[in-house]
Amino acid sequence: MYRSHNCGELRISNLEQEVSLSGWVQKVRDKGFFIWIDLRDRYGITQLILDKERSSNEIFNLGKTIGREYVIHVKGSVIERSSKNPKIKTGEIEVLVSELVILNSSKTPPFTIEDQTDGGEELRMKYRYLDIRRPTLKNNLILRHKISQEVRKYLSDKMFLEIETPYLIKSTPEGARDFVVPSRMNGGEFYALPQSPQTFKQLLMVAGLDKYFQIVKCFRDEDLRADRQPEFTQIDCEMSFVKQDDVLNSFEGLIKHLFSSIKNINLDKFPRMSYDEAVKNYGTDKPDLRYEMKFVELNDVTQHKDFNIFNSAELVVGFVVKSGNSFSRKDLDKYTDWVKRPQIGATGLVYMRVLDDGSYKSSVDKFYDESDLKQWANISDAKAGDILFILCGDSENVRKQLGSLRVHVADNLNLKDPEQFTPLWVVDFPLLEWDEESNSYHAMHHPFTSPKSEHIELIDSDPSAVRADAYDLVLNGNEIGGGSIRIHDKKIQQKMFDCLGFSKEEAEKQFGFLMNAFEYGAPPHGGIAFGLDRIVALMGGQEIIRDFIAFPKNNSGRDIMIDSPSTISDEQMKELQLKSTKK
Repeated sequence: MYRSHNCGELRISNLEQEVSLSGWVQKVRDKGFFIWIDLRDRYGITQLILDKERSSNEIFNLGKTIGREYVIHVKGSVIERSSKNPKIKTGEIEVLVSELVILNSSKTPPFTIEDQTDGGEELRMKYRYLDIRRPTLKNNLILRHKISQEVRKYLSDKMFLEIETPYLIKSTPEGARDFVVPSRMNGGEFYALPQSPQTFKQLLMVAGLDKYFQIVKCFRDEDLRADRQPEFTQIDCEMSFVKQDDVLNSFEGLIKHLFSSIKNINLDKFPRMSYDEAVKNYGTDKPDLRYEMKFVELNDVTQHKDFNIFNSAELVVGFVVKSGNSFSRKDLDKYTDWVKRPQIGATGLVYMRVLDDGSYKSSVDKFYDESDLKQWANISDAKAGDILFILCGDSENVRKQLGSLRVHVADNLNLKDPEQFTPLWVVDFPLLEWDEESNSYHAMHHPFTSPKSEHIELIDSDPSAVRADAYDLVLNGNEIGGGSIRIHDKKIQQKMFDCLGFSKEEAEKQFGFLMNAFEYGAPPHGGIAFGLDRIVALMGGQEIIRDFIAFPKNNSGRDIMIDSPSTISDEQMKELQLKSTKK
């Protein structure tokens, strides 16, 4: 037996017990007559001691050959430490080693296996199996496990059935590029990996399995960011005989349960905000409500003087930064340069300080007098010590620009407390959005989202005005889930395909199986999918999902540990009836 106890288990109550431990060597301290070894496994660290007087020469000399990350097995007796370490659970004891076996040696690792490591991200991803030994990553994966188990427990108790759906399916347009898999047995034809199990879970509703869930891998071949992966994990759910409130209440309960059971945090009832309200007040459909800086429109109090930049703008809009008068001129220049970057695209930044004595100072004093600035302060509720940031331009773009600035200011002022959680339901999304490049409408969520019943007739006459029975759950400025009530009527689904520019032949080829199913008694149904990776990251106090996935890809979609993707042999290419155009 390699272990009688793990390395996080022994306490002062185990004194004088004979134990056996196995694990990895965290650190060795050779003091001549004593050798201390910190032995680590996933459960913790136990200090071992080799004593020149109490240990045999063979064991003592063997201890001198041990290096970091060696895998060893020891037997010995538990003794009280003379110098205790309150930072670890086993800090009151140590094990006096009587037997020592080196199970495997180790090369010196390329970075330190500690919380504060000296390894860069790419290096740590190359040696991910070493990185996971670090407490930070290990604990992240343990957290992920706990959350997954609580999801299964909660939904199972609510009569949801966990049902697997296929990974090898057909290509369907769901907003991103598919990963495709060539079929050897069906030459020239391809499977696609699912962007989500959307159509299958709807078919399960048609099949009468009225509550479904699955913790499932999804795949999207799209440009990556730090918070995106080409393969990711969803908590995928669907229910029959429900309306929007039923879905929101059910899954609000799930999220509350996760925070209560995992973090001992009791969340209040989640507020709801329309898509239009979110964009109008925060410039985004996923606003972070941990901080204020709500937008205020300033057209009425700015477009009456000879400042043509404001006068010619469709919208003049701003927000107040509390205590922002403390910003130096250098700070303000930096913010101005930041909004003028190509990624943001603003032409400049106007500001107004409210000085400590209640007077005003702006960057456009040449055009606006004290009484004008007082109006700005009144309409924006700017008080002494605050600053008002203002942008202008066409309505759609300027709100996005100001929304980005709002987030940037919050980052700089450390307003994003990772232990504060502000969930929000965003509802009443547009059903369709116009794509200038293709000169056509695209589904804002996916083609199976139901329009609000009172808007169905508008699909033909005014598609842009149609609101969807769709909803997103936003947490701390991150979308963690999204869903909708689905179309369950074949005629309405056909109307949706028509609006999206599908010919009847195209719709039949891609979705005929679903349309046929609707002819056999499809119930009203709806659902939601949560991003498990993002939920785990946020509950772990981070926004970057990569450190909460065991083996992630980098920003180029590569696994640099196994060197994937990679080429395949000519023989495989021939079997699959493929030819490469790569030179």
